[in-house]
Amino acid sequence: MANRISLNGTSYHGAGAISEVVNEINAHGFKKAFVASDPDLIKFGVTGKVTDLLDKAGIPFEIYSDIKPNPTIENVKNGVEAFKKSGADCIVAVGGGSSMDTSKAIGIIITNPEFADVRSLEGVAPTKNPCVPIIAIPTTAGTAAEVTINYVITDVEKERKFVCVDTHDMPIVAIVDPEMMSSMPKGLTAATGMDALTHAIEGYTTRAAWEMTDMFHLEAIRLISKNLRGAVENTKEGREGMALGQYIAGMGFSNVGLGIDHAMAHTLSAHYDTPHGVACAMFLPISMEFNREYTGERLREVARAMGVEGVDNMSQEEYRDAAIAAVKKLSEDVGIPKTLDKIKEEDLDQLATDALNDACYPGNPREATKEQVIEMFRMLMA
Repeated sequence: MANRISLNGTSYHGAGAISEVVNEINAHGFKKAFVASDPDLIKFGVTGKVTDLLDKAGIPFEIYSDIKPNPTIENVKNGVEAFKKSGADCIVAVGGGSSMDTSKAIGIIITNPEFADVRSLEGVAPTKNPCVPIIAIPTTAGTAAEVTINYVITDVEKERKFVCVDTHDMPIVAIVDPEMMSSMPKGLTAATGMDALTHAIEGYTTRAAWEMTDMFHLEAIRLISKNLRGAVENTKEGREGMALGQYIAGMGFSNVGLGIDHAMAHTLSAHYDTPHGVACAMFLPISMEFNREYTGERLREVARAMGVEGVDNMSQEEYRDAAIAAVKKLSEDVGIPKTLDKIKEEDLDQLATDALNDACYPGNPREATKEQVIEMFRMLMA
């Protein structure tokens, strides 16, 4: 079976990269931009760093900001209508995963109107046309949605998140500028950074992992482990390292999938509106423990990438313990909670059912029973 790699056509990295947005719009001959960004980023002037550049260049744009942290079907529907009325011919997505995921869904539906109901795009949908061209500008160091073929939408009515996987939704350009991430508060920096670490560790241990994605994931684990604490303290080096590390993680996991951590995290967020990165971080040591006997020697390399010394002199059980301990220590150092008091015993059966039906679950290296998944959710109960 052939291994496929899908990446952006072009990506820019480093402080000041944001200035390339004007060059890319002009180079592609776009006439008007549909700027998708969430209300807080607009309120605090982050989106303005982009729209000021468009203004100065005389590029017309329209802002769409009906985007929730866990974007909903309604956010997508409203966005599709707003795009149709705007007369725009490209999307500039400014934000974290919420803005970029909403942009992908809007862009796909515009060019593939037979999938007008975003729920019909769940899983791998047979769309025929590339989405509206997207220039993605992340403001968080976590989701890597700017370089992935995935997006996640929340069905509020059914209290579930669904994952859509489509090579046609890949942004044509990613602009990864650490200066766009400097306004992130500590809590969001920690949560999105742990999401990125989860991408890298799950991607490295997923069923479909192979040599090229291994290379991406191990370097991402190294960069994130080295730089997340600094990024939380808003150091320049920390921000730069995380901006690159999370992107490299996206280059990997987007092409091989994830596992049970993300399946459970999606479920937790859908039911209780838990921030995605927090949910991933809380489940990461739990899922690593669950999968440990199915990871071969891979947790040795995870431990090594996280800076654990002497791994070559450790037994298999010792280096597996060391990798999990390193994850717990990093999570604790950046302030991730260990429990969630919203989880109720009577919800556990439905939570487990939804997690096992999530599109990320099949990539897990170990099969899980409903009872085992219930027990993992129970571990988070206060």
